[in-house]
Amino acid sequence: MGGTRLRGHVAGAIAVVCAAAFAVATAPAQPARAVPAAGCGVLADGASATAQAAVEAACAQIGVWYTWGGGHGAVPGETLGYYDGHDPASRNDGSREGFDCSGLVRYAYYRATGRDILDGTASDDHRSPLGVARFSAGQGTAPLLPGDLLFWQSGGYVHHVAMYLGAGRMVEAYESGTRVRATPVRLNDGYAGAVRLAGSPGNPTPPPADGGAVFQTWGTDVRTHTAPSTGAPAVDRFAGPTQVGVVCQEHAQRVTAGGYTNDAWSKLSDGSWMTNIYLKGPAWLVGVPDCGGTPPPGGAGTRFDTWGTDVRTHAAPSVDAPARDLFPRPTRVSVVCQEHAQRVTAGGYTNDAWSKLSDGSWMTNIYLRGPAWLAGVPTC
Repeated sequence: MGGTRLRGHVAGAIAVVCAAAFAVATAPAQPARAVPAAGCGVLADGASATAQAAVEAACAQIGVWYTWGGGHGAVPGETLGYYDGHDPASRNDGSREGFDCSGLVRYAYYRATGRDILDGTASDDHRSPLGVARFSAGQGTAPLLPGDLLFWQSGGYVHHVAMYLGAGRMVEAYESGTRVRATPVRLNDGYAGAVRLAGSPGNPTPPPADGGAVFQTWGTDVRTHTAPSTGAPAVDRFAGPTQVGVVCQEHAQRVTAGGYTNDAWSKLSDGSWMTNIYLKGPAWLVGVPDCGGTPPPGGAGTRFDTWGTDVRTHAAPSVDAPARDLFPRPTRVSVVCQEHAQRVTAGGYTNDAWSKLSDGSWMTNIYLRGPAWLAGVPTC
């Protein structure tokens, strides 16, 4: 149920922890409704139409697998998860499509509002500026309405989120090895209170008309430039978070901003450039090709194209090793060497060859275009 959400300035994998928050309406609580057959639905009056729609969307996922990192693709919805590095029950997450706790509520409110407004960690969204009402753990469930987001913490860190249904019940994606479920609210085990966020119905924001992989920006007064340098002339200014289309990326000027440092820049679909610091995602965006301006860190290696979606790299040549990166779509990587290691079956193929990439991570040769043992690549 844990992990760390990364922005364009945080090192590590896109391992998204249980995140999110928001619900709406402020009318006084009314008597509970009859519990639906599955025990999941809007179980009290008083919530707004948006909050009720979010509840219904979440309840429609009852029975879907919990999978660590699931639900955090470019568009909200079920995705393959991946091994969290320590929980044995998580070893199957890489072969299961589903949601983690934040992925579930992200999807529910995306369906309710038409906008992706919960793309962050539980900790991020617990502090969301969209909050219109906050409730302490000591208040229990009495002031809550369906659609409110419930949070749990450990050691002062918020790590889990669920959605309130009314009548003392909630819906959640709980942990690896379980499925999305409706259950009584747990007012112990680190319960940290609830948040009700403002939200309104709407249509999904369309991707940029001129193409590119769609990413969300964050921050205010973010500028794009004619070249990958803050010294280059400014092209545009984003007063607040927005969607952009990213064509490619490269290593260029090292920038420190917003408390982070990164030398990766993305070329947008309008030809301008912006530092990856202000793009939600890892420091080097997964699934986005190199523009060719500089080789990736760790040496050039031999370039190969990947295939498939949601392909992961690992810290060692084994699917059980911690995930290092995620390629949501085909991309180009640099291979330094290869070796025989864990035998893997995926995508209809079986192979024991693994390639070490120029960033030090490993991926099975199954997802590299070429023979099972890559020609011209030395043995590690």
